[in-house]
Amino acid sequence: MSNIRDKVEFIAAMIDAFAQRNRLNKQQAYRYIRRFRGIDFLEQHYEAIHTLDFKEALSYLTLYCQRQGGAIA
Repeated sequence: MSNIRDKVEFIAAMIDAFAQRNRLNKQQAYRYIRRFRGIDFLEQHYEAIHTLDFKEALSYLTLYCQRQGGAIA
């Protein structure tokens, strides 16, 4: 049960950090990340990505979304 909670908290923190880094509100950041499959990426690779430095994890998320067609760098 706590693993699910940990994932949710991590994904929420990533969305918040993505929003701040890209000067978006949280809703815009969530929609962008969801549209370009970033939520799926974070869920599927949680075990590895949550062990990285937070800035590095955010960079991987950004790069993944770009590879899926996103335009935010």
